Amino acid sequence: MPPTLKIEDPFDRPPVPTGRFALFNFGFRPFFFFAGLFGVVSILFWVGLYAGHMDLNLTSSDNAWHAHEMLFGYTTAAIAGFFLTVIPNWTSAKAEKGPKLMVLSLFWVLGRVVIWAQGSLPYEMVALVDMLFLLTLTGLVIRPLIDPQYRRQFVFVPILLSLIIGNAMTHLSVLGYDLFGADLGEHGIRLGLDAILVLIVVMGGRVTPSFTSSFLGHANPDVKVKQDPTLNRAVMAVTWAVLIVDQVWATSLVSGAVAIIAAVLHFWRLLGWQGWRTLANPLLWVLHLGYLWLVIGLVFKGLADFDMVDEAAALHVLTIGAIGTMTMAIMTRASLGHTGRAMKAHALIVVAYVALSLATIVRVSVIWWPDAMMQLIMISGGLWILAFALFFVIYAPILSRPRIDGRPG
Repeated sequence: MPPTLKIEDPFDRPPVPTGRFALFNFGFRPFFFFAGLFGVVSILFWVGLYAGHMDLNLTSSDNAWHAHEMLFGYTTAAIAGFFLTVIPNWTSAKAEKGPKLMVLSLFWVLGRVVIWAQGSLPYEMVALVDMLFLLTLTGLVIRPLIDPQYRRQFVFVPILLSLIIGNAMTHLSVLGYDLFGADLGEHGIRLGLDAILVLIVVMGGRVTPSFTSSFLGHANPDVKVKQDPTLNRAVMAVTWAVLIVDQVWATSLVSGAVAIIAAVLHFWRLLGWQGWRTLANPLLWVLHLGYLWLVIGLVFKGLADFDMVDEAAALHVLTIGAIGTMTMAIMTRASLGHTGRAMKAHALIVVAYVALSLATIVRVSVIWWPDAMMQLIMISGGLWILAFALFFVIYAPILSRPRIDGRPG
C-alpha cells in the first residue's frame, strides 16, 4: 500500500517571531527592563555613598536622594510598565508602543540623569525635567481611567495624582519652600510611599486571590478563596486613611493607631486568600509574601509612630519588603505571560525572591543591633543588588526579544 501523502497546512505551523529587538513593542518591556537595571545600579551607588566611598555632589541630602530615587525612580518605572500593560486589557485604549513608548522611556531616563547630576545643574531645571515622566505617563493613561464605563479603574487616578504631588513636594523642598513650617520633602516622600502602598493594596486585592483561586481550583474545586466585600471596603478605607493621616499627623499616636488597625485588617484579608496552599508555585506564593510584608511593615510603622522602634528601619520593611517583593512579583509574572512563555519561575528568580526577604530582615535587624548598623545596611544592600541582578540577567533577554509565540506585543 503506497504511503499516504500528507499535505502540510501552513496554518498549523507555530508562528515564528519576527525581528530581533522588541524592547518597545509593549509598555511593560522597557520599564521592567529599566526597573531591573536601576534596581542594581541605584543601590550600588547608595551603598557607596553611605559608606563614604563616593560623592555625587548632590544639592539634596544623600538620604533624600536615595528615598526619591527608590520611590520616584525605581518604583515608578515598575508602575509605568504595569499601567501601560493592564490599561489596554481593562479598557478600549490602545497599547502604547514604538515612538510614544520611546519618548516616555526617554523622559524616565532624563529624570534619572538630572537627579544624579543635580549638583551641576540649576535645580529648577532638575525639577521640571524629572516631573515630565509622571506627568506624561498620567496623561497617557488617565483618559480611559476616568471614562464612566470603566469606573472601577478610577481608583488609580488619585494614586497617580498623589505620586505627582509627592514628587513635586520633594523638589519644592530642595528649592527652599515649606508649608507652614512643615518639611515638604519629608511629606512628599511619605505621600509617594503611601500612594504606592494603596496601589499594592488595590492590585494585590485583585490579582492575588484571583490567581490563587484559579490555582487551587484545579487541584481541589472544594477549596475556596475567601473574598469579603465588606472587609475589602474597610481595607481600602483604612489604607487611604494611612495616607491622609500621614500628611496631617505624621509620626503621632494617631498615625500609629491607624497603621496598626490597617495591619490587622490586611492580615485578616490575607488569611482568607490561603497563601499557605500555594507553596508549590513560586510565582504565586511571592504575591502572598509581598502582601505579608505590607502587613508586617504597617505593624512596624505603627510601633515607630509610637516611638517604640527605629523609624528608618521600620519604613524599610514597607519599601524593601512590600514594594520590592510585590513589584518583582508582578514584573516576573507579567513578563512571562505577555511574552508567550510558560508560567514557571526560573530557579534563580526564586533565589531573588528569597534574597529580597533576607534583605528586609537584615535591614530591620538594625533595631536590635544598632552598633552594627553600617555592616547590616551593607549586607541588606548587597542582597537587594543580588536579587535585581538575577532578575536582570534572566529577564533582560525576555523583555528585549519578541514573543516566542509570534504574536504582537
